[in-house]
Amino acid sequence: MDLTQHMILTMIGIIMLCVGGNWLVNASVFLSQKLKINKLIIGITIVAIGTSIPELATSFAAIGIHDNLILGNIIGSNIANIGLVMGITLSISISVLPTSELKKQLFVMIFVSIIYFILITDDEISGYDGIVLLIIMGMFFIITYFDIKKDRQLQDDIGNIDQTLQFKSILLMPFGILLLYVGSLLTVDNVVISAKLFGLSERIVGVSIVAIGTSLPELITSTLAIRKKYSDIGVGNIIGSNIYNILFILGISSILIPIQANLYVIYYDSIIMILFSCLFAILIIKTNKISKVIGFCFIILYTVYLLFSFLID
Repeated sequence: MDLTQHMILTMIGIIMLCVGGNWLVNASVFLSQKLKINKLIIGITIVAIGTSIPELATSFAAIGIHDNLILGNIIGSNIANIGLVMGITLSISISVLPTSELKKQLFVMIFVSIIYFILITDDEISGYDGIVLLIIMGMFFIITYFDIKKDRQLQDDIGNIDQTLQFKSILLMPFGILLLYVGSLLTVDNVVISAKLFGLSERIVGVSIVAIGTSLPELITSTLAIRKKYSDIGVGNIIGSNIYNILFILGISSILIPIQANLYVIYYDSIIMILFSCLFAILIIKTNKISKVIGFCFIILYTVYLLFSFLID
């Protein structure tokens, strides 16, 4: 298969991502109204899990063969989610005031990142470490359940939604997630093949091309959510994806087989991930708003990170 064919398949994958992301956003908005749940919670849970499926599939495919690709994909995706996805999402949105729930979820994301760093300082994520991560995820689900009960919103217009729209919205969600999954696989597979032809290392492919590729569902979905004026879903999707990437994907992967880590992943990529998470939280809490300026700053920081990653590889 020549380069032109790979490019065509990549474009098809991107189109599938756009369609799937649009369906997922529309279905999530309806679900939020139907269940009377805060849209931020929907973004952090259902939408985030749906857009994290490509990272899960990529990690499972690399288990026992490409440990550095697994960690590079997960950690690189988390960095890309904040630096690139959040940066682009915020740069095209209007400034909004962060809620107390959003601030709490930012602390959860930082906490999870620090726990991961503590576990990986012995040069691997073992099966026992994976169990710890899954236990924390279970606790996160329990806390989120009580948040849903506490923050249920009464909406008067839900009765106006007809049965056809309800059925369509429910049907769109799994199909949207499926399109995100297949579209991401098409995009990532064909881009990775092209990248390896240039002699890029496994770590670089993981933290850059694969990470960006598997973050495309978050980028497309969050951007569409922002354009539809559902910023809670857009931002919640990114934060939730970062949490699930570590707790669930890394947790499950390491239980199946211990994952070895090299020094670059431990002391460079992992620290960058934590710094990006902390900086994002500090800027939002200090300024008390989510603005375009923050978005542009993270795009610049992410570009610098990628350039430096290629230089030190």
